[in-house]
Amino acid sequence: MWQALRAELHPQGLEVVTVAMVAAPEHPSLVDAAHVMGELFGVVNIPSGIWIDERGVIVRPAEPAWAAGRWRTEMTAGIEEAPERLQRIIARALAEEIDPEGYVAALRDWVAKGDASAWALSPEEVVRRSTPRSPDGARAAAHFELAQHLHRAGDATAAVAHFREAHRLQPENWTYKRQAWSLNGPEGPLRRFWQGPLEGQDWPYDDEYAAAIEATPPGAYYPPVRR
Repeated sequence: MWQALRAELHPQGLEVVTVAMVAAPEHPSLVDAAHVMGELFGVVNIPSGIWIDERGVIVRPAEPAWAAGRWRTEMTAGIEEAPERLQRIIARALAEEIDPEGYVAALRDWVAKGDASAWALSPEEVVRRSTPRSPDGARAAAHFELAQHLHRAGDATAAVAHFREAHRLQPENWTYKRQAWSLNGPEGPLRRFWQGPLEGQDWPYDDEYAAAIEATPPGAYYPPVRR
């Protein structure tokens, strides 16, 4: 989807840079193994988009981002054969008030008009919406970094305590949760985070994806994009 949008708008000066996407696009595509997007730009969920102009100035901070209106079709393709837990997760995500067509229209408007676009925010508004990191958020980030370091060093047991503390201090950060859940389980690293605890497994976390997303109030998982 992003490839098609990039092909449309690249002649007008737009470059798309995707992070952690599985496809092989024509535009730049990066792997964020260290979760730098969360550290530098405040990304707490996916998909998120950040608009940066030709001067390198952020004109819209991290927010839910959608490339086209086909996402519902793509998310539900073959859902009947998917595990029951995954069906619950997808159903809950689909309940959010997401407007892909509106987001793409806003992006096109910015590409065409630049600073004159009503969707291009002032630096002051970008700073206000970026929400400075709270003391608890700063401590959560430190625990998350420690957890990742310990896991990479081979001490997965010690990492769990720091992942748990990051979750407690910043419960709205789905990046922290996904990373911890995906690394836990007998299958080893990068186990699919939506699978949750296996039967008979000693699950070390207070929640897992299906239960956590179902307990999240509408509009909190994907906050509406504001002008």
